Amino acid sequence: MGTLHVVATPIGNLEDITMRALQVLRTVDVIACEDTRHTQRLLTHFAIHKRLIACHAHNETASAAGIVKLLAEGQDVAFVSDAGTPGISDPGTKVVNAVRAAGFPVVPIPGVSAVATLISVSGFVGKSFSFDGFLSPRQGRRRSRLKQLLDRNEAFMLYESPFRVVKLLQDLAELAPQRRVLVGREMTKAFEEYVEGTADDLATEFAQRQSIKGEFALFISPQEGLPPDEGDDA
Repeated sequence: MGTLHVVATPIGNLEDITMRALQVLRTVDVIACEDTRHTQRLLTHFAIHKRLIACHAHNETASAAGIVKLLAEGQDVAFVSDAGTPGISDPGTKVVNAVRAAGFPVVPIPGVSAVATLISVSGFVGKSFSFDGFLSPRQGRRRSRLKQLLDRNEAFMLYESPFRVVKLLQDLAELAPQRRVLVGREMTKAFEEYVEGTADDLATEFAQRQSIKGEFALFISPQEGLPPDEGDDA
């Protein structure tokens, strides 16, 4: 019986990969990946040569069936997304569900996550936090969801592209101008940047930039001066 290994990979700096992840990638029979070209660069860096199959958002259901077939043949499979931990704003949930439903073991190989990376340097996580990934590109839906998140008295994490990050910050500034925000850009990469301030200040700063590049994560603090909500930790 084959085993599916869900393997976290670096979000930028290749040296962040774990020794266990490298061992798994070297010993499995097949590696399923979000983008074969992206994963091939990672494997080449560590001199790993394996058969690759594509498993991305547009073919995940069909790929999951193929992975189950490989496991039934006794082959071990590693699943990786382009960066970070699969299943967190990345493909992976359909594969894991299909494999577990078919009765095969699923083993996590933990490692880097943009969520944990940014939270670790925020200083304002509090008792709990929410993770909402990418919000809708439609302004009405984005603002409605932001208001729901802001109305909770807990920190929350968002991802955003360089094309919409200014709009997101402007929405935050209109809804909660004094809420503290930590923006992480290109985390762990050569030009990584961390900028902390009020939503109002950051909306102004990023709107004035001539060009905005890289992937963004934003961690928004709880509202200051209010007692924390009771509930489970994140």
